[in-house]
Amino acid sequence: MSDLLRVACVQMTSGPEKAANLEKAEQLVARAAATGADLVALPEKWNAIGTTEQLHVAAETLEGGESVAAMAGWAKGHGITLVGGSISEKREGREKLSNTSIAFAPDGEVLGLYRKIHLFDVEVGGNVYRESEAEEPGEEPVVVRGEGWPVGLTVCYDVRFPELYRILALEGAELVTVPAHFTTPTGKDHWHVLMRARAIENQYFVAAPAQVGETLPGRPAYGRSLIVDPWGIVLAQAPDEETVIAAELDRSRLEAIRARFPALASRRPEAYRWPSTV
Repeated sequence: MSDLLRVACVQMTSGPEKAANLEKAEQLVARAAATGADLVALPEKWNAIGTTEQLHVAAETLEGGESVAAMAGWAKGHGITLVGGSISEKREGREKLSNTSIAFAPDGEVLGLYRKIHLFDVEVGGNVYRESEAEEPGEEPVVVRGEGWPVGLTVCYDVRFPELYRILALEGAELVTVPAHFTTPTGKDHWHVLMRARAIENQYFVAAPAQVGETLPGRPAYGRSLIVDPWGIVLAQAPDEETVIAAELDRSRLEAIRARFPALASRRPEAYRWPSTV
């Protein structure tokens, strides 16, 4: 088990055409692997972004879906651990889709999957977003093991719910992935703050691969994919274009920070109470 992990994040501009997104993602994953990355992460809904109807058209089951097969093939072909951002998952007997992040081992086998818990139903920048029109929320936090590292899986809007990230820390996560499709109005004010805060308060690494540019007409995505260390230092940031960023993570730095600044060890769970009105 290595204490060093080279992580790469793919930043892309996806649209509703799945075939075009697959072709682009294949090239970017290859580029990420060429940096020497052990783990590569894709952004949220990398294979298709669009209207509710377009998401349903693009949605796949986990068994036999072309995007799932492609990701397994990329992981195996490049010998990498792949966190497949997220895709719209079609599930038997369910009307609504799941926003699902799947992690693959270097042999192409599935390490685990996470279904996005928090749905983006907001009004921002003069636009209304209603993820719940097409999707249903997931129900449980997930930590997988990739390259000997415990990796927590989350998606985009989840980052505004610190209790989820604390649970991942308590379940052993040393790296958490946050594939995202952040809006520009929220991104310019909150993106760096939230990613760095989650890393600082939980004393682990955060890798956030993002969508960038006009993924939806008149609704540009913020981009600025980030890799952040447990002290909140930005190790890598993407420019405003489709690209790849990479950084080397050192477990000994995480352990040293937790040892000399024992915020997690200083927790007092016996004193914490959820308000009765919750």
